[in-house]
Amino acid sequence: MESESYNLLQLPKVTGPPVEEELSQGEKRKYLPPASRQDPKFEELQKVLIEWINTKLLPEHIVVRSLEEDIFDGLILHHLFQMLTGVKLEVEEMALTAPSQRRKLEVVLEAITRSLQAEERQLKWSVETIFSKDLLATLHLLVALAKHFQPDLPLPTNVQVDVITMESTKSGLKSEKSVEQLTDCSTDKDQPAKDVFDELFKLAPEKVNAVKEAIVNFVNQKLDRLGLSVQNLDTQFADGVFLLLLIGQLEGFFLHLKEFYLTPASPAEMLHNVTLALELLKDEGLLNYPIDPKDIVNKDTKSTLRVLYSLFQKHKLKESTDSAPRGSPI
Repeated sequence: MESESYNLLQLPKVTGPPVEEELSQGEKRKYLPPASRQDPKFEELQKVLIEWINTKLLPEHIVVRSLEEDIFDGLILHHLFQMLTGVKLEVEEMALTAPSQRRKLEVVLEAITRSLQAEERQLKWSVETIFSKDLLATLHLLVALAKHFQPDLPLPTNVQVDVITMESTKSGLKSEKSVEQLTDCSTDKDQPAKDVFDELFKLAPEKVNAVKEAIVNFVNQKLDRLGLSVQNLDTQFADGVFLLLLIGQLEGFFLHLKEFYLTPASPAEMLHNVTLALELLKDEGLLNYPIDPKDIVNKDTKSTLRVLYSLFQKHKLKESTDSAPRGSPI
């Protein structure tokens, strides 16, 4: 099956506590009671991780709907690991049987463990727990990946849930209640600066188009000098060309054609352009929020808006200041 048409549509399974027949003698299994599953911070953590994975895998046209149902067979983890590290793994692309899926998952998890430089005894997941769709183990794994490869990802802090551990003993099932910590506690000092676009998309999505329109008008005023115009903010900055030309106009940079690709013909050339543009903005102190250049190439609207708004904020404000009557409030 082509990865372009791979769209995971399975719904999460309904998980209840295991019955005695499901557990072998001495086996333990964790169970998430309904109240834990419905905890708002627990749900928010899953949402943030799903959005992160889907953003990273956008070029592969793979969509994750459920962490509980879509991660277990190793396919998503395989693509995510390759996207995060650039390391190609020698595993079959589509594992269709349970034994081959398990073998693939084992190879991928071994590579992840090496990349995280983690010791086996420290891991809160295993081939067995991931393959059996253990949501807690899956979340521990994905949180570890996110913290390692994208530490600025705004994971909800201090996510903890009540867990019931069931154990099969000679006298029957034994249960024990505990609290599972999924993300770190954090003080306000540790928190990344609040981002206006996180708030905008979350609290006032109806205003996003108005912001886009204002930024497009500003950009077109500047690019008009070059005989260029932007109709679609979501797509026309993905190759980095318009972004570099805009920065050059606003910041007074002269970029030699040898420094970037004027007509990029591959994702790698697009990524080169966008990375150069972000480095220029960082050098000018204009980026106060970490941005992954791959997100721009992948046409992530929020990331594109963040970059353009940094220029809009500086130069539109400067224009307003320059045109204001002396002594008038601004």
